[in-house]
Amino acid sequence: MVEAEIYLDAAATTPPRQDVIEAVVCAQQEAWGNPSSLHNTGVKAAELLERCRWKLAQRFAVAPDQLIFTSGATESVHLAILGSAASHAPGRIVVSGVEHPAVFAAADQLKNKGWSVVFWPVDAMGLIRLEFMEELLDEPTRMVSLIAAQSEVGALQPTALVGRACRDRGITFHSDATQLIPQGCPEFNRFHSDLISLSAHKFQGPRGIGLLIRDSSHPLVPVQGGGGQEFGLRSGTEALALIAGMAQALSVLPAYHLSGDTIPPGSGPDVRRQRDVLLEALLEIPGLSLLGPNVDQRSPNHIAVLVGSAEGQPIPARAMVRELARRGVACSSGSACRSGQRQDSSVLTAMNIPEPWRQSGLRFTLGPWLDDKTLMQVPDHVVAAQRALS
Repeated sequence: MVEAEIYLDAAATTPPRQDVIEAVVCAQQEAWGNPSSLHNTGVKAAELLERCRWKLAQRFAVAPDQLIFTSGATESVHLAILGSAASHAPGRIVVSGVEHPAVFAAADQLKNKGWSVVFWPVDAMGLIRLEFMEELLDEPTRMVSLIAAQSEVGALQPTALVGRACRDRGITFHSDATQLIPQGCPEFNRFHSDLISLSAHKFQGPRGIGLLIRDSSHPLVPVQGGGGQEFGLRSGTEALALIAGMAQALSVLPAYHLSGDTIPPGSGPDVRRQRDVLLEALLEIPGLSLLGPNVDQRSPNHIAVLVGSAEGQPIPARAMVRELARRGVACSSGSACRSGQRQDSSVLTAMNIPEPWRQSGLRFTLGPWLDDKTLMQVPDHVVAAQRALS
């Protein structure tokens, strides 16, 4: 990140905290051994690994053996979906139309095993349509995967409500909580979920490390063989330095009680207020309109707008991102995991956004590294970029 850059792309990744960097360096220097080794160097690494596991488990109010360390949310998603499917007879998996590409990819793999994939429709705000719940949770549904907080439009899905309904019916429920956890750390049982996945780099931790958290009674089958680490569920020598960084990053997140009516507090005390002020200023610019739900149903650090000219013609968001980058503002045109793909957003398509506007979704996501004075420069940069492209 250049020094003058205004970084508004937290949904893609976040700058690591200084204490996180220090935790990574310390672990790399002092506990670099293999935790599976029996000599003193290995024992020292194993002790740090278990301290980190306990520290993380306490934040989610789970037992340490409910945590499975992975390389990130994408791997966690695949282990959750494919590892759970192995314990079921083939049936139907239901996923929303606004999931992360990793969920679509994992669900698609199940087709070769005799499963069918059905998409839960969403409304114009990107929220699942609850009137379809009884139909979609009927036979032959065996599994549901529902994103907790949508990356592109910020929609907070009713995961607790769906999770309870799945549990009542004996349906495996997985939630991709990658974008939700940075807004506050809930107790795992508040999800009413069998499995949740997350990545550390979304909450100012290191890249390359994540978690799959599972209900202690949920059966799971490994999807890769090897040395049998992580309770036999994820083989491979643990990335201890990254785990130490993740544990430190998670330790400073606020706690909150997740329920159908509760909105996360935000990843810092001022983040939601800053988001609201910036959103109000952006919506005063002719040609910009809100994309996704209102602030009560949106992640507290998230802004998404459809960007057009002052005359109302759509402007490609990728062009706006490049133009804003020239002016020192870092933002995104939808999911960074699809960067480089010049096509309509699958999320905006699922939301039935008119076709000419499906490449015009611009996302700003905030974090605690920002200050009010810096943020107030953003609307002027947006107007300048808009004019340059009109």
